[in-house]
Amino acid sequence: MLTLQGLQQQLSPCMNAPAWVLGLSGGLDSMVLLDALVQLREQQAIPPLSAIHVHHGLSAEADAWVAFCERECARRDVPLQVDRVQLTPGASIEGAARDARYQAFAARLPPEVVLLLAHHRDDQLETLLFRMLRGTGLRGLAGMPATRTLADGCLLRPLLRWNRVELEQWARKHGLHWIEDPANQDPRFARTALRHQLLPLLRQSWPQVEQSLLRLARHASEANELLDERAAEDLNGVSTPLSDSWLRYWPSLDVSAFCALSSARQRNLLRYWLAEQGVLLPASRRLDDWLGQLSAATDSQPHVDLMGYRLYRSSGRLWLVTAHWPLAGQPEMLAQTAVQSLAAGNGCLRRTNVTGTSVAALGALRIAYRQGGEHIRLAGRGNQSLKQLFQQAQIPVWLRPSVPLLYCADELISVGGRWNAEAALVGDMQSGLTVSWEPVSD
Repeated sequence: MLTLQGLQQQLSPCMNAPAWVLGLSGGLDSMVLLDALVQLREQQAIPPLSAIHVHHGLSAEADAWVAFCERECARRDVPLQVDRVQLTPGASIEGAARDARYQAFAARLPPEVVLLLAHHRDDQLETLLFRMLRGTGLRGLAGMPATRTLADGCLLRPLLRWNRVELEQWARKHGLHWIEDPANQDPRFARTALRHQLLPLLRQSWPQVEQSLLRLARHASEANELLDERAAEDLNGVSTPLSDSWLRYWPSLDVSAFCALSSARQRNLLRYWLAEQGVLLPASRRLDDWLGQLSAATDSQPHVDLMGYRLYRSSGRLWLVTAHWPLAGQPEMLAQTAVQSLAAGNGCLRRTNVTGTSVAALGALRIAYRQGGEHIRLAGRGNQSLKQLFQQAQIPVWLRPSVPLLYCADELISVGGRWNAEAALVGDMQSGLTVSWEPVSD
């Protein structure tokens, strides 16, 4: 039976949070949690409470649901934020709606603020069955976690110990109103079929099915903890940090050390490492293909696309790079300012004129990017190709098109400030202009 005391126990880990935000659909579950939180607020001090409603636009009643949530929150003096989202086309409407909803939640969650969601025990059972039927891995068998990080905040599901019947009892006892979404009765949706057809049949034939599934989830959760401990140990051996000013911005792993692990440990380590970066693994088949390419010739540059990221192998390391990182810079003139943000978003250039010297003789300076075949004349080293310089410095192939090249007329005089031409820039007792490239700038 749901009680305020029981709810308070579930909320105790986040009582010191700067604020709570309730994900409010207007359905039975979230309305019960809204009502219980307001009652708890009347009895004791809790963090400031607000709510967020995500308008998916999937139902003709969607605007009416917004109005309902606004009325119910106003009655209880709970501020409400309404987010209208556009769904990404795909095979699953349910999946697209869920992704859009969590993206909206994450965007509205300030640091350390807690998002409260009203998933209950029946939701957990449906999730476990749904994942099992789709052939989930061990992490999927653990079900929905009671708490996890989300963006810069935290997500908490305080109702997981109670089932829908117990929530209905609370709602009727306190005279609550709620929205009945017609989609919850539509058998075309997989979860609806599980809820109204498969789960009742399982309960009838196997009365202990709920306890068995929840016990399975607990065992899977313990196994995942052990796998995470193993992955953390492996990560220490393959994630030697880089001090290079161009390369330290991106998470990376040593390829040789990674490939020395068994395939099972490679998968486990990747899963753990990417989760630390907030990235999900790709589909198993794509991951298998990519892992198979890691042992290919060293001059190959295999990569795999993830959601919002790209994972590369280059220059002896595995690199995790955001998908929006520019593949190439945009030509422009060098400004007279001390710091110049580059037009393509590939960081900034910092310039320093040495006191007492004249740079005017250099003429107009322009910023360009690799086309292939570039050379630069370095002090004491003669004419050097950029390809050789990049290879010697182990600059990964994916980064090279973004490195700014500084030209005076048609002469290359600096490669991002790392290699400077003998005749033009500061270095080896010469004077004039010095520049430095910062690939990522705040």
